[in-house]
Amino acid sequence: MNNESETYSEQITQTSRRNFLKVGFCAAAAGLIMPLPTLAQVSAATVPERSLSLYNTHTGETLHQAVYWVDGHYVSETLDEINYLLRDHRANQVAQIDPSLFDMLHAIHSRMETSKPFHIISGYRSPVTNASLRKHSKGVAKHSLHMDGKAMDIRLPGRQLASLRKTAMGLKVGGVGYYPDSDFVHVEAGKAILCLQA
Repeated sequence: MNNESETYSEQITQTSRRNFLKVGFCAAAAGLIMPLPTLAQVSAATVPERSLSLYNTHTGETLHQAVYWVDGHYVSETLDEINYLLRDHRANQVAQIDPSLFDMLHAIHSRMETSKPFHIISGYRSPVTNASLRKHSKGVAKHSLHMDGKAMDIRLPGRQLASLRKTAMGLKVGGVGYYPDSDFVHVEAGKAILCLQA
């Protein structure tokens, strides 16, 4: 991410009393006791399953309403399908993507009230691909989280890019970068500090 990127990771280690009470309320409501819950944990009691619709802008591949989480558990077969769609298409390499990114996308999709699939501009990047992209763009980080399966670049048809950014930031999880000139929002995996209804 560049200097425009905004992250909430530091807030996790400095959780305020107010946020602690919010997390405690979520835990009590869900019948759970957890010090710093993930996005998956805090919203586990709100929906029985989660799904994603994705479109890879480079390969044309799609997944429609792929159920990746059911009754508090990730569905490994669906995760494999999503990981494949998010592969480094240049090197044809597949890597495991952090499932908390999928939870983030699910929450964004729910809040933006649309049936359109996310357009994926970039998912996993191999080190070789990342180095190649860096030669042509100043916006590509040397140690990009794309190489760790912890970042995605997305857009959502029918919704303004600024609204997508605002919604992603409103979740207060992970990191959010804004690239209007390239028409995408960059999202990074992270832990939740608020109770989300997603």
